[in-house]
Amino acid sequence: MKLYLSVDMEGITGLPDYTFVSASMHNYERARKIMTDETNYVVDAAFQSGCAEVLVNDSHMKMNNILIDQLHPEAELITGGIKTYSMVHGLDDSFSGAMFIGYHTRAGMPGVMSHSMIHMVRNFYINDTQLGEIGMNAMVAGYHGVPVLLVSGDDETAKEAEELIPNITTAVVKEAVSRSATKSLTPKKAGELLQGKVKQAIENRHQVKPLLPPDNPVLKIEFVNYGAAELAHMMPGTEIIPGTTIVTYQAKDILEAYRALLVMIELAYYTQYA
Repeated sequence: MKLYLSVDMEGITGLPDYTFVSASMHNYERARKIMTDETNYVVDAAFQSGCAEVLVNDSHMKMNNILIDQLHPEAELITGGIKTYSMVHGLDDSFSGAMFIGYHTRAGMPGVMSHSMIHMVRNFYINDTQLGEIGMNAMVAGYHGVPVLLVSGDDETAKEAEELIPNITTAVVKEAVSRSATKSLTPKKAGELLQGKVKQAIENRHQVKPLLPPDNPVLKIEFVNYGAAELAHMMPGTEIIPGTTIVTYQAKDILEAYRALLVMIELAYYTQYA
């Protein structure tokens, strides 16, 4: 059995605000260690539950946060920021399941550090279904026939995952007090919780179906201002819905939609006067 782990940072135990998840800030190095340790709890439980291979994809910001010299020696790690499929790079139909560790809620929703990819994004949709990072990444997994077995993060993240994916296992390592404050387990207690939840999720894997994406999906991204929409619209094949900041793209499949999303948000990221 092969297991795929996409590990983000905002939903990691004890991290309340941007000073922990931005590489230029004073709490970041502490947070990297907590993130790596949390990943190790999951990897260790996966091997104890019968997995033969575990692939970890660092999925936060520049995607080079996990300390490889402190990672479980039997895991493999995808690290670095230029990846065709970003948070789900390396995921294919050879995996029996995926787990999203340290995830957060989508933009505009309650939850610690809630957002959708970048802060220039208000919403994104596949057809008319509003999604965040959990949903988009789960649809890519679903394209490959891979179910998302576990999502960990705060309590609001668990709700979002449970609404999207029936029978999924969730691990709540902290509760959202506000968008920048949390009531959290300690890393050790969270690790114990995660180990039990990983085992539960693997035992329950046959009860979870892949989140199947629609054929020929229309990607819609609503930006926070028109300047961001204009920059995203520089990508060929896009349209701006008149009177809105929504940019659309007709894709042949979810993989193309996902890559289009990455290109458009990369363009919009450079908007000035937010």
